Amino acid sequence: MAFAFRHQPLKSLYLASAIFLLLFVRIPIWTIQYSFPFGRPRRQWSLGRSLIVSALRVFLDVLYSTSLLPSPPIEKLAEKGAEAGFVWIEATPSLIHGEVLEKAKTNGVEAVASNRRLLKAGPDELVFYHFHGGAFVMGTSDPSTSANKTLFSGLLRHNTKVRRVFALEYRLSSALPFASRHPFPAALIDYIACYRYLVEDVGFNPSNIIISGDSAGGNLAYALTRHISTDGGHGLPHAGALLLLSPTVDRADTHIGADSSIRRNARTDFVHRIFTSRFTYHALQGSLPDDEVATNSWISPGSLKIAQPSGIFAAFPRTLIVSGSVEMTLDPIRSLRDRMVDDMGKDRVRYLEVPESTHDFMTQTWHEPERTNTLKLVGNWVDSL
Repeated sequence: MAFAFRHQPLKSLYLASAIFLLLFVRIPIWTIQYSFPFGRPRRQWSLGRSLIVSALRVFLDVLYSTSLLPSPPIEKLAEKGAEAGFVWIEATPSLIHGEVLEKAKTNGVEAVASNRRLLKAGPDELVFYHFHGGAFVMGTSDPSTSANKTLFSGLLRHNTKVRRVFALEYRLSSALPFASRHPFPAALIDYIACYRYLVEDVGFNPSNIIISGDSAGGNLAYALTRHISTDGGHGLPHAGALLLLSPTVDRADTHIGADSSIRRNARTDFVHRIFTSRFTYHALQGSLPDDEVATNSWISPGSLKIAQPSGIFAAFPRTLIVSGSVEMTLDPIRSLRDRMVDDMGKDRVRYLEVPESTHDFMTQTWHEPERTNTLKLVGNWVDSL
């Protein structure tokens, strides 16, 4: 059961025991076991990487047994205004149409308005419009966090065209045993508003916007691109490119065979509890039918329970998908890749499956040399646009 120890005093007792076991039992045992290559999750991994991945898995187990890390209040981010480039974005309910509007009505999701501040684009300036990860239920776009700082600096360092990243603090979803809030498509509606802001208020040429996202953010990046690439763009112009980094595109976990990546890579990745808890599933579902997360191609475009969504990718821009060969979400990413290639053709979809790499490895400073080598390839792709 997820979050079984969320209340005191059980929470404190659980945390104390978990820390004790980690420091005085698990780490000593792992250190001995991983001292030999044959005892490591991957023979090619170092002792350090093996310990870090195992410790991260325990960390997520603890979070999903107690409570998730809270995101910083939006007011705190606003206080960093000048330093972080913080701006408020205006809501755009008039741009929500079709199936997205239908699901929004079912879940009682509305666009939320704020004041605006403008930060104009330079002539012919390119920008990464990035969506952060966190399973839709945690995380932040704050550029000072370790993951964002690592990814953003790497993306900007290894290309010659893009000098700015625009990231949105979108509404996070939640479900029981906490307060249910912001189910699908709340985050997508927020991102639609921000895309309009970049084009109409900041003045970016749409062809100079690279929509990007890591992990759950990759799912959102796909959904926004689909929204503006179908049915005439719903009043929004098409973006220039799409970059997906370890996108989580099967929130119902339909790839569950004996040799599926979610099973065969359970020891070489750290996100197992995120999927087994089903918390994100219920947080996105809201009031939608029980099978909606598995069968809705807006939420799970890599699901095995949706029919081939023929044509929905046809108008997508050039796309680069990056995955790790030992991440648990690998199989759904491959399914998404195949569906995109069927619609778009191999010349418009590039796929990088990086050996010995875990989920979202480009946000981790310890995941070298794979991180830097891949950032260079991403940079070359950006420069080719």
